[in-house]
Amino acid sequence: MSSEHPRHAFVEQATEQQGELPPQTFPVNVYEAGDALVIVAPLPAVTPDDVSITVDGDRVVIEAALRTAAPKDYLLHEWRYGGYRRELQIPAGYRAGAEASLANGQLALRILRGDSGGNTVIHPTAP
Repeated sequence: MSSEHPRHAFVEQATEQQGELPPQTFPVNVYEAGDALVIVAPLPAVTPDDVSITVDGDRVVIEAALRTAAPKDYLLHEWRYGGYRRELQIPAGYRAGAEASLANGQLALRILRGDSGGNTVIHPTAP
């Protein structure tokens, strides 16, 4: 029996399926709320386990694995399921930790004011 975490196996399989497809970018809304920087973004058709968020210095990277690469005979094909990536510069002073949730296709990320001094990797929770 493999000791590999199920998330890692899924991400590896999805990455293989994605092949040469570049990750999609997505729009975001960013605002300050009290002692936190809030980033809100649409991430349709992914689950919290598919998403990885890295806060490193003055940037945040949001990535989500490809959900499915199954070929279909589309009549109109304007978007695909995942393979998302977005990198953002964040203002100085927001490094004290982060938390995120993903529900109804919307990611909400809070990065706290202060300085934790290091790189933070988080995965969103489902509320």
